[in-house]
Amino acid sequence: MNRKTVIYVKESCPYCAKAKELLNRKGISYTVVDITNEPDLAAVVVKKSGGKKTVPQIFINDMCIGGFDDLKALSESGKLNDLLLLNDQ
Repeated sequence: MNRKTVIYVKESCPYCAKAKELLNRKGISYTVVDITNEPDLAAVVVKKSGGKKTVPQIFINDMCIGGFDDLKALSESGKLNDLLLLNDQ
């Protein structure tokens, strides 16, 4: 698969852990970027996500998926699989 999945996290974030668990269960490889002590990088993520300041922030092929609740909803609706298939073409 040719997709690029990136998850921006902070230490001790339970939703970050849940998002990684969901991605792992789905067999989706991803890159973790810890922004805990990186205020400049955190500011970049806020800008890339359209102003969202919470973590995790999940991106597939540079498209902001949102946080854990958004990822879970996409997964439960089957739209996550569709998104991943579209990005593989």
